[in-house]
Amino acid sequence: MLLTAYLLGSIPTGFLVAKARGVDIRTVGSGNIGATNVFRILGKTAGAFVLLADAAKGWLAVAAVARFYAGWDHSGAGSPSLEWFKVGAGVAAILGHNYTCWLRFKGGKGIATSAGVLVGWVPLALLIVLGIWIVVFALCRYVSLASICAAFALPFAVWLLGRSPTLILVTGTLAALAIYKHKANIKRLINGTENRIGQKPTPPPPSPKATA
Repeated sequence: MLLTAYLLGSIPTGFLVAKARGVDIRTVGSGNIGATNVFRILGKTAGAFVLLADAAKGWLAVAAVARFYAGWDHSGAGSPSLEWFKVGAGVAAILGHNYTCWLRFKGGKGIATSAGVLVGWVPLALLIVLGIWIVVFALCRYVSLASICAAFALPFAVWLLGRSPTLILVTGTLAALAIYKHKANIKRLINGTENRIGQKPTPPPPSPKATA
């Protein structure tokens, strides 16, 4: 189950879509294979497709294991609960996306895939953090900052909804992982060099030879 969920999550959608257009997405823009970089480089249609496909990977992993669990004889003492099955599948799918075996374990940041997993885990928490994402993005136009704020709020949203300590701990861990994957964005935000959506990339400073 875990291996199947990992392999499903590891499908590098952004890389494959860009490759079909003759572009190695790892060498342009931010170098990330996620939907945001695809959106910047290949446009809205390609970016939206990658976003939905990456989210679908997470949801499908959780939905498939729930269906498997429903048809499995788990009446014996000590049988794992459905929640543990969903948690295992969701975490494996996110790790597959973030550390895909097809690209030397270098993948995306897991935001879209995590959103798909949340649909299968606790959809109301997804609506809460999505609202936070929209508000932050509308105010600053930074996708990275909106994603960081939404990730930070996730375990608190799960806690407010009264879900189990296991799910609170897991979502908190995944939120920390998502924020860690944005470490380069955080540095650019601090330095004031992070690009906003709709803004042309900041050109590099001229070399000393060019200004001599």
